[in-house]
Amino acid sequence: MGRAKLFHLPGFAWHITHRCHNREFLIKFARDKRRWLYWLFQARKRYKLSILGYCLTSNHIHLLAFEQKNRQAIPRSMLLAASCTARQYNRRKQRSGAFWEDHYHATAVETGDHFRKCLVYIELNMVRAGVVGHPIDWEFCSFREVMGARQKRRLIDLQRLSELFQISDPEKLRTDYRHWIEEAISSGNMKREGIWTENVAVGKKEFVDDIKSKLGLRAIYSQVTEVDEGFVLKDFRNTYHKFASKNGL
Repeated sequence: MGRAKLFHLPGFAWHITHRCHNREFLIKFARDKRRWLYWLFQARKRYKLSILGYCLTSNHIHLLAFEQKNRQAIPRSMLLAASCTARQYNRRKQRSGAFWEDHYHATAVETGDHFRKCLVYIELNMVRAGVVGHPIDWEFCSFREVMGARQKRRLIDLQRLSELFQISDPEKLRTDYRHWIEEAISSGNMKREGIWTENVAVGKKEFVDDIKSKLGLRAIYSQVTEVDEGFVLKDFRNTYHKFASKNGL
């Protein structure tokens, strides 16, 4: 539990995806989603994790985070949130056995246009699933907090988000953020995009080449490939796509 398929590199934004064991709907209840978010809040305080976006469904989570210097911030945060949520759920349900898949998947996302598209993709998770018409109606994603609605246990690093988007005015950030979301909804392009969940890195060729170089032998089974969105570093051992089309709610 709480181990990535590849070690993290500091100085990059990472899109984390973690699913429940055997695609079970183990976080379908609001209390369990809130519990995971509570422990993510504790992780943010303990390990100074910079959280940029998130969305919880009933059997998997999405998290967009930034590691500045501490390469252990994401692994320790994932371990804390996953283990505490599982322990409390199993105790309440008098259940035993695995709660999460052993590994979570991490994709490095280049800042700029790729970062914006990935963040919008995360926010629209439940819109794509047909559960809500807009992320403002889903309590368990980061949209409300970016809009200023969430006051307690705030998770999003708005300062970092502003820096990455190069938008210093908080009101302009909220206006642009809402525009990106509504533009994506109005386009009707709600299809799942495996580019954000099936690769080691996504971005321009120079960025992807840099990630591959820094990973060294850890990327021995990975290959730089050109796609519609730019370039990806594809790990041929990755299995996230095997469940993504069946992940349900």
